[in-house]
Amino acid sequence: MAQLINLAGRVAASKASILIQGESGTGKELLARLIHQLSPRAHKSIVVVNCGALHENLLESELFGHEKGAFTGAASRRIGRFEEADGGTLFLDEIGELSPTIQVKLLRFLQEREFQRLGSNVNLHVDVRIISATNSDLETQVKEGSFREDLFYRLNVVTMALPPLRERKEDLSLLINHFIDKFAAENGKIIQGLSSEARDLLLKYDYPGNVRELVNILERAVVIAREQYITTNDLPFKPDLLPEDSDKKSSGALRESVDELEKKLIVEAMEKTQENQTKAADILGISERMLRYKLKKYGLKS
Repeated sequence: MAQLINLAGRVAASKASILIQGESGTGKELLARLIHQLSPRAHKSIVVVNCGALHENLLESELFGHEKGAFTGAASRRIGRFEEADGGTLFLDEIGELSPTIQVKLLRFLQEREFQRLGSNVNLHVDVRIISATNSDLETQVKEGSFREDLFYRLNVVTMALPPLRERKEDLSLLINHFIDKFAAENGKIIQGLSSEARDLLLKYDYPGNVRELVNILERAVVIAREQYITTNDLPFKPDLLPEDSDKKSSGALRESVDELEKKLIVEAMEKTQENQTKAADILGISERMLRYKLKKYGLKS
């Protein structure tokens, strides 16, 4: 995470498009806001659009705006998000959900820095920095033909991968303390911390919903806590719902064996292809992005 934040600081001053990848709930929008705040555009707005939340026709109007009479119900001109974000940053979440039509229009903007409102043939120019995010594998979508390859390369001039919370357990204590203090202040409560049993439960849990789930758990715990220390009674899961220590050890041993086998296969594929990552990824049946992640995970360098 320290390396990721350092990278955010280095790319913030540029105009390059940034693609943030990561599971749902890992904090992709928060990272986008950090980049905006560190950039020369911080005095302007960061405008957020969830591309998966709107139908294609509504999303097109949302992004590019429309003229009066452009379609049934268009009673007046509407300024789109591109114009609203002029001079600032446009954050496009769930970018993998874009329809082919909107993909073409977004590509044109990235290439020519111009667009047209719906119902107009006048070209408009704005100064907008694009940060996009996805929890899907865009490289696979490109191969399947559902996402344009040229747009993909325009969007990911810089790629930033947010790890899931289960892979950064060392951050848990910091996050837990931060959110307990935050929600205690918001709710006017005095919470001194966690019982040892409650902290142990929170540190063992794998958080499939990532940081968003952790936030939900801690807000609920602070609200319902009767004492100054949060106990297991304030948490939505109990000790018997988590693996026993012996099971955890067995699971850990199995994971280590799987990791060793995976590392061996990656080394063999890289040697066989003379370190050509594209060919090695094909042999392994994974995306190049996933291969790069695995190479970094296992410390495999050229």
